[in-house]
Amino acid sequence: MTNAIEVKKLSKHYKELKAVDEIDLLVEEGAIFGLLGPNGAGKTTLISMLVTMRRPSFGTATVNGFDIRENPGKVRESIGIVFQDQSLDDELTALENLEMHASLYNVPKKERKKRIRELTELVGLEKNLKTIVKTFSGGMKRRLEIARGLLHHPKVLFLDEPTLGLDPQTRAGIWQYIKKLNKEKEVTIVLTTHYMDEADSVCSKIAIIDQGKIIALGSPKSLKNKLGGDVVSIECEKADLCQQELEKIPWVKKAIKHDDSVDARVEKGEKKIPKILAMASKKGIKVNSVNLRKPSLDDVFIHYTGKTIREQEANSLDAMRVRRKIWRHRR
Repeated sequence: MTNAIEVKKLSKHYKELKAVDEIDLLVEEGAIFGLLGPNGAGKTTLISMLVTMRRPSFGTATVNGFDIRENPGKVRESIGIVFQDQSLDDELTALENLEMHASLYNVPKKERKKRIRELTELVGLEKNLKTIVKTFSGGMKRRLEIARGLLHHPKVLFLDEPTLGLDPQTRAGIWQYIKKLNKEKEVTIVLTTHYMDEADSVCSKIAIIDQGKIIALGSPKSLKNKLGGDVVSIECEKADLCQQELEKIPWVKKAIKHDDSVDARVEKGEKKIPKILAMASKKGIKVNSVNLRKPSLDDVFIHYTGKTIREQEANSLDAMRVRRKIWRHRR
């Protein structure tokens, strides 16, 4: 199968910070490819280089067969982009926003009306074309941006956190439209997200990025199968002690603490729970709840990084606050 995107040793450095660090990546045509990771992991920087908004420090990539360094114009002509931040003109109608975009991309006038009709029907906005965009809900704006990004018939559509800040119901609707356009328009989709449940249900293949590197790559199913066994989640007091004691048990593959819980990966978890509870009682660890489940993408992320995405993001925010304080002090 032909690759829509080929990435070789692609890197972006800002002095000592390696935002993207020698990434190799192949994205097949027609795939829904997810880039997962916390804020600051390098997802948006990678996307920015692939859509030619930022030049790589070194390494290269091709998108639709065009080199991002040598043919940036051709790359831009063949892709669509939906940015993380809303970029519509709120004072214009939905139709005016779409017509302006079509004009910028030189979509033939005879084709514009037909494409606008098809795409607004695809995202469920055909009855809102003459409505001022500032009256739209967040979900409606996202759907309009997706339709706009498809107007010039791109071969690859980049979506940077397309459901960020939306309520769960609206998020589910957005993903429904994304899967529909992938199937009906045969568009390769590359999306960034830190919602693991969404990536699990939507993406055919994913890459987990942390600290500028790809730390896991494969289909959601294959990544979960690599962990194997069951996950026993123990919510308890003395979580640190619980983790330490679980790590001493030979049949516990891995025990990872996050917040007030410890996740233990074991085989035949239903038979191991009584033994875990007996250990906790012996060590004076009060257990509040126990949950047994199969590994999820969250568990995959925890396995490779040692933390949940939520904890990673908290660390990113702390780092941002420290940098801000240093900057203010230097002023």
